[in-house]
Amino acid sequence: MTQWYQLQQLDSKFLEQVHQLYDDSFPMEIRQYLAQWLENQDWEHAANNVSFATVLFHDLLSQLDDQFSRFLIENNFLLQHNIRKSKRNLQDNFQEDPIHMAMIIYNCLKEERKILNSAQLSNQMEVGSIQNTVIGMLDKQKELDAKVKAVKNSVIDVEQDIKTLEDMQDEYDFKCKTLQNRELESNGVSQEEFKKEQMNLKKMFLSLDLKRKEVVNKIVQLLNTTEHTQSALINEELVEWKHRQQTACIGGPPNACLDQLQNWFTIVAESLQQVRQQLKKLEELEQKFTYDPDPITKNKQVLQDRTYSLFKQLIQSSFVVERQPCMPTHPQRPLVLKTGVQFTVKLRLLVKLQELNYNLKVKVLFDKDVSEKNSVKGFRKFNILGTNTKVMNMEESTNGSLAAEFRHLQLKEQKNAGSRTNEGPLIVTEELHSLSFETQLCQPGLVIDLETTSLPIVVISNVSQLPSGWASILWFNMLSTDPKNLSFFLNPPYAKWSKLSEVLSWQFSSVTKRGLNADQLNMLGEKLLGPTSGGSHDGLIPWTRFCKENINDKNFPFWLWIEGILELIKKHLLCLWNDGCIMGFISKEKERALLKDQSPGTFLLRFSESSREGAITFTWVEGSQNEPQFHSVEPYTKKELSAVTFPDIIRNYKVMAAENIPENPLRFLYPDIPKDNAFGKYYSRPKEAPEPMDLDGPKGNGYIKTELISVSEVHPSRLQSPENLLPMSPEEFDEVSRMVGPAEIDTVVCIIKQPFARALSWNLIFSFFSPSNIHQTLNTS
Repeated sequence: MTQWYQLQQLDSKFLEQVHQLYDDSFPMEIRQYLAQWLENQDWEHAANNVSFATVLFHDLLSQLDDQFSRFLIENNFLLQHNIRKSKRNLQDNFQEDPIHMAMIIYNCLKEERKILNSAQLSNQMEVGSIQNTVIGMLDKQKELDAKVKAVKNSVIDVEQDIKTLEDMQDEYDFKCKTLQNRELESNGVSQEEFKKEQMNLKKMFLSLDLKRKEVVNKIVQLLNTTEHTQSALINEELVEWKHRQQTACIGGPPNACLDQLQNWFTIVAESLQQVRQQLKKLEELEQKFTYDPDPITKNKQVLQDRTYSLFKQLIQSSFVVERQPCMPTHPQRPLVLKTGVQFTVKLRLLVKLQELNYNLKVKVLFDKDVSEKNSVKGFRKFNILGTNTKVMNMEESTNGSLAAEFRHLQLKEQKNAGSRTNEGPLIVTEELHSLSFETQLCQPGLVIDLETTSLPIVVISNVSQLPSGWASILWFNMLSTDPKNLSFFLNPPYAKWSKLSEVLSWQFSSVTKRGLNADQLNMLGEKLLGPTSGGSHDGLIPWTRFCKENINDKNFPFWLWIEGILELIKKHLLCLWNDGCIMGFISKEKERALLKDQSPGTFLLRFSESSREGAITFTWVEGSQNEPQFHSVEPYTKKELSAVTFPDIIRNYKVMAAENIPENPLRFLYPDIPKDNAFGKYYSRPKEAPEPMDLDGPKGNGYIKTELISVSEVHPSRLQSPENLLPMSPEEFDEVSRMVGPAEIDTVVCIIKQPFARALSWNLIFSFFSPSNIHQTLNTS
C-alpha cells in the first residue's frame, strides 16, 4: 500500500495538512499520478548529489510523458493540458537546479510521514490501545493478499496433482492392456507371473483410487478457501469501497483506487476458471476409466455447481459504478442531474479477463423496477436521451481496466396528459431516482446476467433547485447505505450533530483548502440545536430543520444560508479563506469576548447571519475610558465584492465623524497581525502616493482620478480623542480648510450621512482628500 493511499484514508483535518504541502512549484496532481514511482526513489540522496538529482529529474519527465500518453489514449483533453502544463513548469523551475526539486519532493514525503504519524498518535489518544486505522488497513491488506495468494497456489497444486493422476492412470491402463495381450499370446505367461502382475495392478489401482480421492478433496478444500476469500472481498472490501465512494461523493476524503480490489477479484476469477478446466479434465479421466465407487463420478456435479455458483457471484459483484452520474458543469455536485443537460457515468468490471474485452454490451435504464413510480403520488418519470448502450473495453481507462463510460446522456421528463400537480408527499428535490446498468456474460457453458445501480439521484429542471437537490444527496448518503431505498424522504431519519458537522466541514474542504474548525462548528451546532446545546455531539437534527424550516427569525433555512456562504467564498474570498484570515462562523457574543482585550483597531471577519445569498462583515474594537466599543460594518454581498475585492475594501475603508477627515480604523487582524501583513499580497495595486495633479500636462485628460472606497459616518463622541482621530497635522488640516472650505466639507458629510456602522454603497471620494496629496500640496505651496 502506497503512502499516498494511506494519506487519503485519513480524516479531513489531516488531509488539510496534506493540501498545504503542495503548490504550483510541485503540484499535487503529479503526486497523485506518480505516487508509487515517487515513493520508490531515493530523494534524500538526490538532494545531496547533482548527478543523481539530474537523472531523477529526467526520469520524472519521462514518467509524465507516459502519463500523457495514457490520457491521449483516453482522449481526455483537459488532463492532457494539465499534465503538459505541469511538465513545462517543472522544466522552467528545475531544469537548471534539479537538486532543488529533489529537496522539495524529499521534504513533502517526509512531511507526509509526519502527518501519518500524527494521525496514528491522534487515534491512539482517542481510542486507547486500538491500532491506528492506517496500520490496521495495511495489516488487513496483507491478510487478504495472503488469502488470495493461497487460492492461486492451491490451484497450481491441484493442477500438478491432476497431471500426476493422469500419468498414473495412463500407466495403469498401459499395464492392464499389456497383461491382457500377453495372456492372449500363444506362449502366454506362467500362472505365477500372472498373479504377480495382477497384484501389482491391484496396488496401482489402490494408489490411483487414493490419488483420485486426494485430488477431489483438494478441490473441495480449494473451493472452501476460495469461498472464504471471496466472501471477504465482496462482503467487506467491496462494501467498504462503496461506503467510501458515498463519502467521497458528498465531499469526504477521496475514495481509494479500485486497482488493488480489481487485482484480487481477477486472481480469484482466474483461479475459478482454472478449476472449471480442471473439473473438465477429471471428467475426461473418468470417461477413460471409472469404477464403483469412483470419487470423481460421486462428486463432479457438486463441484461443478459450486464452482459455477462462486464464479457467478464473483462476476456479478464485480460489476460496479466506478464514477457516479455527474454533470460536467458541476463536478463537485454529483448525483444531481438537470433535465436537458448532459451527464457522465462510468462502469467497471473488477474481473479483468482478456476474453471479456469488447464482449460485454452495457445498457442503461432509468428507474427500472422502481415501485415508487406507482406507489408515490406525483412521482415523475423520465426518458434517457443519447446513446444508452456501450461496449466495455480495456481501452476506456488509462489503467487498462475493463470499463464503459457514458458521456452524452440526458434526461427528459415524460409529460402526462393533463397538468402536473405537486400534491404528492415529496417535493421534486426529495424525489430519489436511479440509473440501472445491465449486461450479459456469455461463454461456452456459461451465461451470467450482470446488473448494477447508481446511488440515488435527484433530477431538477432549473439550476435554482441545485442547492436543495444537493442537500437531499448529502442527507441520504450520510444516513443510508441502501441505494434502492428511494422512499427515503417519505420518513427521513434524524442526523446526529457529530456526523452532520463532519459533512458540513467537507463542504468547505472539498472546494477550498480549509474545512471548519471546532469553534466554527460549535457556532453552527448552536444555530441548529439551540444556544443551550453547546453544539452537543449527540444532538439530533431533523431533515426539516436542516433544509426546509426557516432558521430562527430569518426567512431562509440553514442549508441555503451555508450554500450562499460557500458560493461567496468560491467566487470572492477563496484566498482569504485558505489563508485562515476569515474567522467566519462566530456569534456576536463570542466576537466581542475575543476583541474586548485587544488593541484598538483590532478586527475580525465573520459571515453575516442575516443574508441568504451570503455576505461578510468585519467588526473592530476601539478603546474608551469606560469600556471597549465595538463597531460592525454593513455586510458586503457578491454585488459589492464583484466591484471591489475584499482586501481592497479593508485597505481603503474609512470612518468619518462630523468635519473630520476620513480615517481607516482597521489596524490589526485578530489577534495581532498588522493589516497590511495579512492582506497586502492581495491588494490590487501597491499603496503609493499618487503624482501631484497636473491637468494641463501632456498626459492629462481633464479629470481628477477617483477611487472606490467604503465610508461610514459616526458621531464624534463615539470615537477616541480628536488628536487620535486626525490622520494629519493641524497645519495640513488648515490647508484643507483653506483650499476646500466648510461648505464643501459639509456637502460631502451630507452625501455620506448614514446610520452608524452602515457602509456607504461605493461613494466616490476624491483622492485629493488623502493626507499624502495634501502633504504634497503643502510642499508645493
